[in-house]
Amino acid sequence: MTAGATYVPIATQTLGSNSSAVTFSSIPQTYTDLVLVCYAICSASATNDIGITFNGDTGSNYSRTTMQGNGSSPYSGRNTNVNVGYGVFFSQYGVQATVNIMNYSNTNTYKTFLIRSGQAADSTQAAVDLWRNTSAITSVTLTAMAYQIATGSTFTLYGIASA
Repeated sequence: MTAGATYVPIATQTLGSNSSAVTFSSIPQTYTDLVLVCYAICSASATNDIGITFNGDTGSNYSRTTMQGNGSSPYSGRNTNVNVGYGVFFSQYGVQATVNIMNYSNTNTYKTFLIRSGQAADSTQAAVDLWRNTSAITSVTLTAMAYQIATGSTFTLYGIASA
């Protein structure tokens, strides 16, 4: 790590074919937080969602609050006791998203993660999620909820170095 570096690349995945999921595993526990940067393309002419799970947990241990707007139609919603964290919405035009996962290696607290995504031709979203588990996060899986994640989609996981 170079002096002054904050974002340390852990892994990047660029899809060579359509896929229903992307997983980052064996995440080192040496950073304070994680940041996942996504450029996701939907394999169909539609919008879709990508859910997030940690450590393979698909139990009803996630809660989320979302806000969305497209300039004329605002939306907000809340879900509790769901089996996947709200991830990223995406479309056939591609969507840029950032997921901040705070305090991921702390074994005394539940894990909070923030999602910001948007596409100029569609809408902007923000969400805050909670994974009700005190385990350190060692893997992150992003799963398309309907259509597949298309070829060319790119996902990069960064560790945030402590000061």
